[in-house]
Amino acid sequence: MVKTILSSNYNFPGQKSIYKGKVRDVYNINDDYLLMIVSDRISAFDVVLPRGIPYKGQVLNQIAAKFLDATSAIVPNWKIATPDPTVTFGHKCEPYPVEMIVRAYLTGSAWRSYKAGAREICGIKIPDGMKEHQRFEKPIITPTTKAEQGKHDEDISRSEIISRNLISEKEYSQIEEYTMGVFIKGSQIAADHGLILVDTKYEFGRKDGQIYLIDEINTPDSSRYFYADGYQERFNNGLPQKQLSKEFVREWLMENGFQGQEGQVIPEMSDSFVNEISERYIELYENITGERFIREDITNVPERIERNCRTFLKTL
Repeated sequence: MVKTILSSNYNFPGQKSIYKGKVRDVYNINDDYLLMIVSDRISAFDVVLPRGIPYKGQVLNQIAAKFLDATSAIVPNWKIATPDPTVTFGHKCEPYPVEMIVRAYLTGSAWRSYKAGAREICGIKIPDGMKEHQRFEKPIITPTTKAEQGKHDEDISRSEIISRNLISEKEYSQIEEYTMGVFIKGSQIAADHGLILVDTKYEFGRKDGQIYLIDEINTPDSSRYFYADGYQERFNNGLPQKQLSKEFVREWLMENGFQGQEGQVIPEMSDSFVNEISERYIELYENITGERFIREDITNVPERIERNCRTFLKTL
């Protein structure tokens, strides 16, 4: 039976259209709501890898739901209900064309750019002499444009966003404030469970004149976490940090000659590596939530999703 969901093609009551992103299949319900199915697809370097990861959709959806609930007093968000472990139902918003990246540490792509000589990210100056995984004096916001599927997001500065009329200055200032508020709350929750929220991305949309936090938040697909225990010792000794994020998948791909560049071939993922990724996602869930992960029945994921969603939609 089907133990992962790589794609969906349902026909729900009131359905107007389907949008398929790198990981999520989004169903437009009556042009007013969205039914977002978090698949078991996994992407890296803006490329969807060929194999699905068991329980990944459930992990991402349930972490996002918990953080959306935990931050709803800071900023309104799109979530209304979670009719299935892999599905969120919520408000259909008009997305802003920019993703808000928050970085508290110099790591990942920012470190790779810094190591290559860059001393500025999105118009923000980065001082000389920093080391990999070093904490910034205060978190920085480094936005990116939202690229079409298969293309890479591009860094953009605050001034460029406003001058290009992508977002008005008033709205962008509010989005910045929301971004920092949600990041600080997420950092506090992570710290309570022995983790460091290193960097993450948030997306926002608008509906009826109101700004909403949309999509996933603080998941291992959109965020990077370090273990707090041992961070300083590892940093002092120039050692890699023990982290819970998708970065280890990127590192594995790079070791096998793939960085999403034209002409490169995606390396084959073995069953054991797929299972390792699955267990890493579950590990993050249990660490960040402080709760044991309940593995839902995955003997036939597509059928379960359709049944649960149809039952929920009847209640509207």
